[in-house]
Amino acid sequence: MSGPRSYDRPRRFRRGAALTLFLAGVLATGAVTGTWSDEAEGAVGHGIPKRPASGARPPEAATADRAAVERAAAEAIEDGKSGSQAAAEVVSRSGDRWSTIYTQGEFEDFQRQLGGAYVGVGLWVRQLGGGHIEVSRVQPGGPAARAGIAVHDRLRAIDGRTTQGRPVTETVARLRGDAPDGSRTAAAGAGTPVRLDLQRGTRRWSLTLHRTRLRTRNVTVDRPAGPHGPTHVKITSFARGTGAAVRRAVRGASPHGGVLLDLRGNTGGLVTESVATASAFLDGGLVATYDVRGSQRALYARRGGNTRLPLVVLVDGGTMSAAELLAGALQDRGRAIVVGSPTFGKGSVQMPSRLPDGSVAELTVGHYRTPSGRTVDDAGLTPDLVVEDHAERRARTVLSGLGTGT
Repeated sequence: MSGPRSYDRPRRFRRGAALTLFLAGVLATGAVTGTWSDEAEGAVGHGIPKRPASGARPPEAATADRAAVERAAAEAIEDGKSGSQAAAEVVSRSGDRWSTIYTQGEFEDFQRQLGGAYVGVGLWVRQLGGGHIEVSRVQPGGPAARAGIAVHDRLRAIDGRTTQGRPVTETVARLRGDAPDGSRTAAAGAGTPVRLDLQRGTRRWSLTLHRTRLRTRNVTVDRPAGPHGPTHVKITSFARGTGAAVRRAVRGASPHGGVLLDLRGNTGGLVTESVATASAFLDGGLVATYDVRGSQRALYARRGGNTRLPLVVLVDGGTMSAAELLAGALQDRGRAIVVGSPTFGKGSVQMPSRLPDGSVAELTVGHYRTPSGRTVDDAGLTPDLVVEDHAERRARTVLSGLGTGT
């Protein structure tokens, strides 16, 4: 079981909601980065890395040793303890902020997410100060939306268990019907009930929802009303099929208006899909290089992309990993003007391996670089035009001045 991958959005150590995808021989073909989010039920429950405190060692100096992790897991299993928990403790002590451990249940869960499908109620949540849990997103058409739950509602309890002071990852697991240790319970399928206690202002109420099978939309396309407006393509993460969806959007885009490629808040995903997206705008050539324990690898775009269509890429501090890889490639290749605020800065590569109890350890083994050789870790990418406020409006102005593609 091998293949590199990068992680994204830091938070508390280590289990959280994410869409995380692997390389050849695991779940997909090609290099992969993970997408991590503290918001979540529509994503898979896995480790959420944390941003280091000021003065923490750089990622190159803090990596967990694979042999030590595997040895700790094996010894714990022999003693009748949790192998994945022992491995997670070793990773935590190493200071490697991007490595993580998945239980077998978590690993099986994200395998079911490759196509963007999941079983749940259509809620994303985040943790506020004081340990409160707040709804950050509601999926249209899902059970939560039909019940009238809204963004900023406070989620006070799930099935009678308080959420306050508990890790957001535990809240996500209970919404999805997973046990706190990440294992899948027998009652977690579509149609199973979950009781929620909520608060909106001073109003408090309880309701019971039934989980269902839902699909997330990773690409949304807004086309202009007239022949000269820009096509707005928003990518929230690089799940399977993202590249093909972007290619379709490019084929239908006005050569006069061009494309506004919106990567704001994009937490990453499949590197293969990031490269496929780059291929929609490039005619072959280098997209990124990465190293795995000193061995250099390269990722290339396919030939035949539209190289003349005006293109502006929108980024912000939530643009991470595979999204940074894409933005960096288009920027370095001179294919797009990048507008917005500096990106997050996640460019390390992890390698997965299975532990004796079926859990999976993913440990940092290297880093990727943009075509010009820039590293992304910590520094992120600096846009060509740095804009903190009204970034989309400025991006549209820039796009209108790029000329007509033919």
